[in-house]
Amino acid sequence: MQARIYPLSPMKTLQILGVDCERCDLLAKRTEAAAKQLGLDYQLHRVRDIETLIELGVLMTPALIVDGEVRVVGKVPSVDQLTKLLG
Repeated sequence: MQARIYPLSPMKTLQILGVDCERCDLLAKRTEAAAKQLGLDYQLHRVRDIETLIELGVLMTPALIVDGEVRVVGKVPSVDQLTKLLG
């Protein structure tokens, strides 16, 4: 019997945008919980610099960028919603 080799899934880059706020922290926690539920290989970064937010075109926070694509702006989805979004 020959062993099967499965390619590793590419690492996802998850960015939480927003100056320190409770909703930003909640989005980070829920995003991490969703990524772990899915068994994703990921890196989670916090972006707090206002100039960077503006450069990225994000005017409302919290926001979530997944692999360079803005996916959530101005709200905090549930873990289930984030699981669907990341999956």
